[in-house]
Amino acid sequence: MKPETRKNEIIIKAAALFKDKGYSAVTMRDLATALGIKAASLYNHIDSKQAILQDIILSIAEEFTAGMETILQDEGSSINRLNQIIQLHVTIASRNADGMAALNTDWMHLENKLDYYLSLRDTYENNFRNIIIDGIEQGEIKDENVEVILFSMLSTLRSLYLWIPKKEDLNIDQLSDSLSAILISGINT
Repeated sequence: MKPETRKNEIIIKAAALFKDKGYSAVTMRDLATALGIKAASLYNHIDSKQAILQDIILSIAEEFTAGMETILQDEGSSINRLNQIIQLHVTIASRNADGMAALNTDWMHLENKLDYYLSLRDTYENNFRNIIIDGIEQGEIKDENVEVILFSMLSTLRSLYLWIPKKEDLNIDQLSDSLSAILISGINT
């Protein structure tokens, strides 16, 4: 059990360093120093810096994918599904702001997992888009440009990792409700 705990500690510390300095600027020596261990010791727990980045980004992308699959199973309104998407983003960003930073800024460094990540992201965005389209067709959402609606919502949700760490008394449910009220009121019929 200890190696897994140490691996998680390494991943958490690496995510923070990637957020602060950027993936390309962080060395294994930087990570080892931040953890208070020798760089060679890192390799007892991880294969490479690339493997750490993959763990960080792909675990979050897969969490979003699983969340979206659950949302798609809901037979409720498109507005209800959009509320659930907002809740999903707030929940993930509040639990892992540093990881979200890597997902948003360092994904292009995934090397041999880039196609897999892009597939997950494209599928997620297409499902999000289809919920908006369905809402327009059902008369729940204003008949506005779908891409503008998607961009507006996603750009806000994707940047939560920048804002959430600054809030010491964050209430996830209140934030989700407030974001839903603001983001959805503009498109709700």
